[in-house]
Amino acid sequence: MRVVFGDCVFDRASRELTCRGAVVHGGPKLLALLELLLDAKPRALTKDEIHKSLWGTTFVSDATLTSLVAELRAAIGDAARSPRFIRTIHGYGYSFFGEVSAATTHPDSVLTTTCRLFVGDREIVLPVGEHVLGRSGEASILVDEAGVSRHHAQITIDAHTATLRDLGSKNGTIVNGSAVEGAVRLTDGAIILLGATALTFRIVDTIGSTETLTAARPRPNL
Repeated sequence: MRVVFGDCVFDRASRELTCRGAVVHGGPKLLALLELLLDAKPRALTKDEIHKSLWGTTFVSDATLTSLVAELRAAIGDAARSPRFIRTIHGYGYSFFGEVSAATTHPDSVLTTTCRLFVGDREIVLPVGEHVLGRSGEASILVDEAGVSRHHAQITIDAHTATLRDLGSKNGTIVNGSAVEGAVRLTDGAIILLGATALTFRIVDTIGSTETLTAARPRPNL
């Protein structure tokens, strides 16, 4: 089951948390804490309950739990002083009080978790919709490089295809060695070049196919 809160999606089955379109590379304890708080919602959990669920009989200090909560808050865009999701009950424990909904399961939602873009060390999930790439702070995918225009190119994801078009950039957009003219369809493993920055498009799970592709981090040759 996939649950949605704010701009985050937590897939319980795959143990994957995405926030603001990017995969959160947190440890198993971070996801276990999130799931524990979601399951108890709206009830507050004591620190002792959380300790026993996450660490069993192993002794850990309160500072360890405090650090884990801070890490989870940072991952989901929460803050202790003005919480949106996780509330601290001083001297007692924590509770999840943000709005939570179940993700729909129509084909568009399935595709949301299949298309990804690798930019250096970043792994970005591409939901259904339009994603502008560029140097502007307003761009969906920030590519902060001198040869990249503020609004350089746009990737569009729909229920069946992924396409890319150049947005009149100064230096143009290259896909698999060819300059983009109009809209081009993106296939798994496509190398997109914006200025000197290489991005790799991946389809992790092909809908309607029995083949599963592993999203190994690519190392493009420039």
